[in-house]
Amino acid sequence: FGAERGHHDVSVAVAETALLPAVRGLAGGGTVLADGFSCRTQLDQLAGRRALHLAQLLASRLPRREP
Repeated sequence: FGAERGHHDVSVAVAETALLPAVRGLAGGGTVLADGFSCRTQLDQLAGRRALHLAQLLASRLPRREP
């Protein structure tokens, strides 16, 4: 939605109502989870936080196997 022409300002305004303040208020080591590409991009650009997709978070917790 936010990447479409004419939607940027609305997208930022909606994010500023709850999402961005909550993410900015997280302790430094808190994990931010967002499944949508646009949501992760917006969090990175507007809050300076890298959000993980659920699959990335789950994969990071799997035991590593030696080849």
